[in-house]
Formats: sequence, structure tokens, C-alpha cells
Amino acid sequence: MSWGPWCGMWGPGYWFGGPWGVIIALLFWALVIAGLVYLVKLLIRQGDGNQAAVKDTPLEILRRRYAVGEITAEEFKKARENLS
Repeated sequence: MSWGPWCGMWGPGYWFGGPWGVIIALLFWALVIAGLVYLVKLLIRQGDGNQAAVKDTPLEILRRRYAVGEITAEEFKKARENLS
């Protein structure tokens, strides 16, 4: 079976075995490594957020709610007294 006159010039051997093969392989592995690094950073970032929420004490949560204006000064004082 003959593929025509361009088979040797533009077939898969030209792209993956010729001068472009090394460039394509390097780009492929660079993308794989970059994807893995991104996933690891994403997982680490998610882990840090969950641990910070667990470490918060009720008083710290109360202070944060007061700081952003969710509760008034009177509510803050009453809740702080209840926590003490």
C-alpha cells in the first residue's frame, strides 16, 4: 500500500522521530510536570485552610464576627462573658 510521495516527509515519523520529536516530547513532559506541581500546590492550599478553621477558638471566632460587623458591641460583651 502506497501513501503517496509525501509519506516520508509528513508522516508520523517526521513529527515524532525527526527534529520535532524531541521538542514535542519535552513539551509533553513539561506540561505533565507543571500539572503535577499545580495539583500539589492546590492540595496543600486546601489543607492549610481546613487546619486554620479547626485551630480557631470560640473567642477568636467571636472577635472576627465583631470585627466584620456581624454582631454589635453589646452582643460581643455578652457572648464573651458567656465564654469566660
